[in-house]
Parts: sequence; structure tokens; C-alpha cells
Amino acid sequence: MKRTNRTTLLAILWLGLVGTVSGCAAYITGVNEDRPADVGLGSVSRIRDMGTGRAAHTATLLPDGRVLVAGGFTGGNTFSSAEIFDPATEAFKAAGNMSVARAGHTATLLSNGRVLIAGGYNGSYLASAELYDPATNSFTPASAMNAARSGHVATLLQNGKVLLAGGVGVGWTFLASAEVYDPATNTFTPTGDMLAARESHTATLLPNGNVLIAGGHRGRRPSVTIYSSTEIYDTASGRFTAAGDMTMVRHKHEAVSLADGRVLILGGSDQRDGNPAYASAEVYDPTRKTFTATASMNSQRYKLNGTAVLLSDGRVLVAGGANRAEVFDPARNTFAYAAGDLETPRLFATATRLRNGHVLIIGGYNEDSNATSNAWLYRS
Repeated sequence: MKRTNRTTLLAILWLGLVGTVSGCAAYITGVNEDRPADVGLGSVSRIRDMGTGRAAHTATLLPDGRVLVAGGFTGGNTFSSAEIFDPATEAFKAAGNMSVARAGHTATLLSNGRVLIAGGYNGSYLASAELYDPATNSFTPASAMNAARSGHVATLLQNGKVLLAGGVGVGWTFLASAEVYDPATNTFTPTGDMLAARESHTATLLPNGNVLIAGGHRGRRPSVTIYSSTEIYDTASGRFTAAGDMTMVRHKHEAVSLADGRVLILGGSDQRDGNPAYASAEVYDPTRKTFTATASMNSQRYKLNGTAVLLSDGRVLVAGGANRAEVFDPARNTFAYAAGDLETPRLFATATRLRNGHVLIIGGYNEDSNATSNAWLYRS
């Protein structure tokens, strides 16, 4: 297994992958954790572990129903290794190495069945990209991005291209730039800049094919600026335009599309960076172009991007950022705990809905900054 240990824990802390030491030590894990689970909302249970403990990794559902897990970090090590989860056996096996170690990168399933892995950090900010081919179980180089990026967002567009936006680049520069990857030509092309430089933001594909960019921050504490602002990327024009403000500033939050086309925005934090994190949630309505507060979650959660999953019945599983998973019911506007727990708060974990309706929850770290190899399945 290739790994990069040039990255010290302090470097990762400054990168924002972990936050500051004080933010981790003081992180409050929940507000209603003694509340019983709601029967009928499913349960979370342990399965066999991954081969490697990982946080800030990626987990991508492949066309054949397996899951590609790639990169990530624990402590001072960043990984190039990858593994495959097979739902038939509920086990992981090694899947070779990426060309470089990466954490804080993105992985996007393309319409041709390959996975685009782009950017990240391993002691250096990365502009490199590569493609994983599940048919050959191998990684091959792709063209490089126009800018080195870590902590950016990537969204598969309806035309099969991929929008990559924001993040942090060389010299801890916060990026407003964006670019589009075309799998037909294997090229990245600059597109319009965002209205604000953003890291720890979210990107959500809307029913009309445009993309909602929400929240995030620029700068580091004590001079950090955290946004309530949002913007829309117009696929046709390649431009970003303002889309109003959320009900509060948020970074290190999560956003997920609901079945009716609205966007559920969850948790995050303000400049206190998890001391405490938010339990609040809100919904963006793309028809009315409004943000409206919903019921609050039962747990305060941040660093949960990539851990909220739309279930087949239209409800949403929220699995990261705390030590218990909960389910949002949009019809009732309620959050309720699922049975079981994740033992400790899982920060920068991943959750992936499988073809059988179960959800694979893996990795993440807790307050000691060491990532786990533990894996869980949510069964409804």
C-alpha cells in the first residue's frame, strides 16, 4: 500500500480536513442522544472492516453494484490505496493503488461506467486526475485539471460532463474558479468563476440541470469568513449567479436532493467550528427560490458531507457527523433516530446507498483524529 507521511497532523489540521485541535476536543456530539430509536426506521449494524482506516476518502457506487473506496487519511498518513466493497459478501478486498496518495479529493461516476478521481492533498495540492475502470480493476492517468484543488466539489451534469468548483489550492489559496471535465475528450476546460471563493461548501444537481452551490468558507481562523450565500451554476451559459441566502451561515455541512426536487441542507457550523455544531436543517425550493427552516435533527452534526442518502421511499438517512444515524421524513417534517449506533462520532465518513436499498457507512475519524476501518450497514 502506498502512503504519504510527509503530511503531518498539523498540516492536515490547517488544511481544514480536521479543523483545529480545540475544535475537535470541544466538539459536542449530540443534543438528544438518549432519545430512543423510532421503530420502523431501520437499524445500523457493524459488518467486516475495511483493510485500512480512512477519513476524507471517497466511496462510489459502481454500475455492477459494488463500491469503490479510494484514498483518505489517518493521523499523519495519506493513502493511495483503494478497495472494493461487494454487497454479495458484505466484505472488502484490495483494488490496487491510485497514482498518488489523495485525501479531500473527489470521485465521480461517469456515464461510461468509469470513475473520475480528481485533485486532493497529500502534502501538496494536486491538479492530477485519474480514471478507475471497473472492467479492468485499474487506475489510468487522466488529463490534469487547470488548477490544483483539495476540498472542492464535483457534480455529474445531465450532459455527462463533470463540474468541479472551488476548494483550496497552492499556498492555501481559496478558489473561486471552476472547470468542466469532458469524458469524451478527456479534457478539463475552465468555466465561469463562482461569485465567492469557497471551501467546505456543497454542490447539488437541480431538476433543471443547473447546480446549487451553498455555504462554505474562505480563510482560516481567526479571520475565517463563513457564508450563508448560495449561487447557481447555469450549465447552458457556464456562469454562476446569486441564489439568495440560507437561513444561517454554514460550512462543513451536507446537502442532498429530495425526491420532489427540493434540496435538504443539514448541519454544519459557524466560526466556532463544531463548538457546537448545528442540529438545524433547511430546505431550498428551486421553484420558489427560497430557503425555509425545517425541524432540527436530534444530533448536532458537522463534517458530514457525503453521508446523507436519499432512500427509495423518499426519506433521507443522515449517517455522518455524530455517533447515531437518523432519518428525515419530508412528508412529516421530522427527524428520528434509527436503531444501533456508530460507537463514536464519525467525521468525514461516507455513506453509499446500495442497489438492494441498504446503505454502506464507512470510515471517518473521531476527536483523536485517527480514522477507523469500521464499516456498518443501514438496513431499513
